[in-house]
Amino acid sequence: MIEPSHNGTALRVAEQRRHQRVRTELLGRYMLSDRREYPCQTVDMSPGGVRVTCAVLGAVGERVVLYLEQIGRLEGVIVRHPPNGFAMQLNATPRKRDKIASQLMWLANRENLGLPEGRTHERLVPTNPGVQLRLDSGRTVPARVIDISMSGVALATTTTPPIGTAVMVGSTPGRVVRYFEGGIGAQFMLPISPDRFHEGITL
Repeated sequence: MIEPSHNGTALRVAEQRRHQRVRTELLGRYMLSDRREYPCQTVDMSPGGVRVTCAVLGAVGERVVLYLEQIGRLEGVIVRHPPNGFAMQLNATPRKRDKIASQLMWLANRENLGLPEGRTHERLVPTNPGVQLRLDSGRTVPARVIDISMSGVALATTTTPPIGTAVMVGSTPGRVVRYFEGGIGAQFMLPISPDRFHEGITL
């Protein structure tokens, strides 16, 4: 007996989604229907959907506007509630989906090849670059901001905590993600809000 064709279609769709989904850890912000903004971080993503961890879940069927570093602005609706967040289906044109697919491929290759952090979003040098770096041991050391983006900071410092170590950059929590000659790169736990992101920023 031949199975109904829609079963085969569903299997192909599920398989396609599985193959396209890329594990990512991009910081972002999202706006629910109450027009309030909340921070989030992606878990995985495909050209058709994205799963995020966040504190405010929203309702299934609720419209979401999502802004992700290195991806940009996305729109969609919440379709389910996995642990600690929500999954949303993206509303995007075929052209936009192709662009997302290219961005995800670049991000996946960057991870696999150990390429440095992408610089597709604005970075600036603050007017007052001096900052105190507090390590997880409680020790505080001086550092200088080389440049900063909404998601992270490059610091000139003689201290090299292990990759993944939690640190406080001034009063902003983050974690060490890379080394370079003369300093470290740290990713913020939550992205800096746009209204704070200017040359007069203090961390």
